[in-house]
Amino acid sequence: MAEHTHYSNEYLKGILTEVKTIALLGASPKPDRPSFGVMRYLMSKGYRVFPVNPGQAGKEILGQKVYATMADIPEAIDMIDVFRAPEYLGEVVSEALALPTRPQVIWGQLTVRDDEAVKPAEEAGIKVVMNRCPAIEMPRLGL
Repeated sequence: MAEHTHYSNEYLKGILTEVKTIALLGASPKPDRPSFGVMRYLMSKGYRVFPVNPGQAGKEILGQKVYATMADIPEAIDMIDVFRAPEYLGEVVSEALALPTRPQVIWGQLTVRDDEAVKPAEEAGIKVVMNRCPAIEMPRLGL
């Protein structure tokens, strides 16, 4: 099990360079929301981002079709980027473990941390990062 207060630069760099497809949970169509800015940033860096938001399903955010659930995404996802409250992390882990192809990474955004909720994912070999933002980490790491 990872210790979730500190992550090595190598660990984060490894994740951010290996990942190609990202399910962005809690994607918002509102330009002033952090999830919108992070989605735009990740797309600008070459990631394929699939927005997930049941209330926006079938619509588009930044030109990408919005899905109601991760299971609705038509291809395998490398990373789940979680813009939801920490109390939903257990539900996210359960959904991730039920996918036909499991993601390599579950990434909880700033303030999204629940060490207990992510244990089943870690036991299944999924890497976990919490309380971090890839759009902050990437420039810091020179990616």
